[in-house]
Amino acid sequence: MVRRQTFPLKLRSGTVVLGERTLVMGVLNVTPDSFSDGGEFFPEERAIERALQMEREGADIIDVGAESTRPGSESVSAEEELGRLLPVLGGLRRLLKIPISVDTQKAEVAEAAFDTGAQIINDTSGLKKDPRIAAVAARHSIPLILMHMRGEPLTMQKAPFAEDVIEDVTAGLTKSVGIARKAGVEKSQIILDPGIGFGKSYAQNYELIERLPQLAKLGYPLLVGSSRKGFLGATLARDGKPAPVEERIWGTAASVTASILNGAHIVRVHDVAEMTQVARVADCVLDPKR
Repeated sequence: MVRRQTFPLKLRSGTVVLGERTLVMGVLNVTPDSFSDGGEFFPEERAIERALQMEREGADIIDVGAESTRPGSESVSAEEELGRLLPVLGGLRRLLKIPISVDTQKAEVAEAAFDTGAQIINDTSGLKKDPRIAAVAARHSIPLILMHMRGEPLTMQKAPFAEDVIEDVTAGLTKSVGIARKAGVEKSQIILDPGIGFGKSYAQNYELIERLPQLAKLGYPLLVGSSRKGFLGATLARDGKPAPVEERIWGTAASVTASILNGAHIVRVHDVAEMTQVARVADCVLDPKR
């Protein structure tokens, strides 16, 4: 177990101190092809309803994505992504009391999302796809999540994996941070995500969770998204078949607990009600006087 460093994070709605307790980020996919809930929350009304439900269940942040980055997925145009995203953001802006993060790899989408109420940018490419996202974050002084992805979604699980995953992730994130800082993003507004499941072998995903304290030495708050992912399905396989997505909740709970005890400041999850309880108990293990 590690004691997390605390980091003040400036949002439009006020300052949040990361590390005092684990923040739960609820996943809202407004795509027809997400690996976990593809199409389930694609209509605008259902997406808004789900976001409000996650808020009631204890989510601290809602992360809205309108382009799938699951293994094997292909990119969509900015116009299509905005067509899916903006109606949902517009509706939530009037109703949601917690901050919205937008999961995008395009600067024009990030800019439009900010104008429509988003308070955090979550770039799963770590600025590889569109470095101009850093300028958007710097211009508006909003937090920027930089994730490590080895390769691209279409081929990332087919290309060779890194020989040393910690070295690979550390080098990739360091490069992403350098691009962000050069563009003017404040150090205090950067969050790092090791990218569980993005171009890593199943064993490497577990290694990343176990060695999060090494990534914490980079000096930034950490976000971990292990929820329902393929490495859990493989671990929980029966009769040679991966466990279905809907049967990975207990595996997710174990990975979320391990992530928190090893230093995660934010956990990105689909099952908000359950993982809010997990985070609360794990936080008490870190600090029994809580």
